[in-house]
Amino acid sequence: MVHTCVVAGCRNRRTPGTTLSFYRFPRDPERKQRWIAAVNREGWVPNDGSRLCSTHFVSGKQVKNPRSPDYVPSVFITVSSAEMKEPGAFEPLDKQEAQVEAANALLFLQGQGRSLVGEHGQTQAREEEEEEAGDEGSASSSASSDGDDDENDDLELASDSKRGKFAQRSSDALPLNFEDILKALKRENQSLRESAEKMSLSETSLKNDAEKVKFYTGLPNYFVLETVMWLLAPHMDGMKNARLTKFQQLLLTLMRLRLDLRNQDLAYRFGVKVGTVTRTVHRMVNIMSSTLVPTAVFWPSRAELRKNLPAALRSAHPDCAVIIDCFTVPFEEPVSRTNQQQTALLLTPPSVHQGAGTSSSNILKYLIGVAPQGVVTFVSRGVLGSVSDKNLAEGCGFLCKLLPGDVVLANRDLDIGESVAARGALFQAAGEGGGGALLMDTCSPEAVSVHRHVERVISMVKQRYAMLTGPVESPFTAASERCTSSLSTFDKIVQVACALNNLCISAAPLE
Repeated sequence: MVHTCVVAGCRNRRTPGTTLSFYRFPRDPERKQRWIAAVNREGWVPNDGSRLCSTHFVSGKQVKNPRSPDYVPSVFITVSSAEMKEPGAFEPLDKQEAQVEAANALLFLQGQGRSLVGEHGQTQAREEEEEEAGDEGSASSSASSDGDDDENDDLELASDSKRGKFAQRSSDALPLNFEDILKALKRENQSLRESAEKMSLSETSLKNDAEKVKFYTGLPNYFVLETVMWLLAPHMDGMKNARLTKFQQLLLTLMRLRLDLRNQDLAYRFGVKVGTVTRTVHRMVNIMSSTLVPTAVFWPSRAELRKNLPAALRSAHPDCAVIIDCFTVPFEEPVSRTNQQQTALLLTPPSVHQGAGTSSSNILKYLIGVAPQGVVTFVSRGVLGSVSDKNLAEGCGFLCKLLPGDVVLANRDLDIGESVAARGALFQAAGEGGGGALLMDTCSPEAVSVHRHVERVISMVKQRYAMLTGPVESPFTAASERCTSSLSTFDKIVQVACALNNLCISAAPLE
């Protein structure tokens, strides 16, 4: 449908190729009445097909902000249709007045200063009234004296002079004021952007701030975080999340592990729903468990162990394969007896199934192995705290890693000596007595240093990722229905935490 502008004297039409916009009259009664008054056609009422072209607005388009000058059309210049041009080629008849209007529009939006255009309009109105009154007086009195004519001429000259001075003063002062306001707004905008960027949780805000990376993720710097992102990104393509980028999904998960924040807290921080946080954490933990853990947590070969064995153990224990310990994590809520029995049956051999899991203790126990170099090489799945160390070691697959002749050191007596000996390996624990090389009163200072170093590595995993200190929420302890290994989400979290710890700088010097 071809629309023609309803303003008297304006012949702009909606034709192919035009850049003009044509606007309906507003539905709001008050604003619609103001538009009708601006069009100034006596007795005329717009209909559904009535349109107003964009040349009648200061900025070339209508604005719905009541504080904007373009809330109501205000550009009405009586020119022929041939002279009506599109906004890009429109040239005002009075350039000084256009400058005043543009500057006043900016001042009006910012709520600063007085409306200079309003003053200018009032001045013009008063002058026009004076001129009209003068014209009527001269028409009604044909016998006016020459002195009166001279007086009228003087008044007109004074009025012209006054208007010229006002226009000159406005054109001289406003551009300077406009530039000052523009510069102030740019500075304020830049300051707000920098402030918002510092407070945001984005790649840019973390890129040059190693302390921020360490605080939120536990990783030593952005380079390590970027490496982890690079490893995981190809496996995140199937995760459709319109509100969070891949980086934000990883950061959210690491913050959950690192700071043990509640899901509601993370939902507020990232501007998403709690359900989105829950799904994101579970999916990211599954991806890291299947991708990052095999890469960073693995049992080294005997040749690699001997090649990188610390000097403190080369003479006393050249065949040391691993130093082990256990740690526990409490539950937030009691688990049902059925879950207790299922967990115990999964992690204990058939010979000890009977009676397992009958305890009501709500503690998860894990067996962790650390290479002499300070790298976590093994993490078991979690069992109830009532399960013995022997059953834990025999049911978690740790013994299968040992080779005949391997030496297994421990920070305490774990009562697994017989099980280790059955694999042809040797088990030695601190405080064991006899030939135990880790006795604090008989071992060398170098061996004690290595022993304490491994203690720091084991404790640092829990310190670096506060979620491992518990208490654990019950949804994380349920075994995944789709996972054939029957690992719970929290078991995967423990393994992921160990993998991330291996990517960090060692807890203490080995030499």
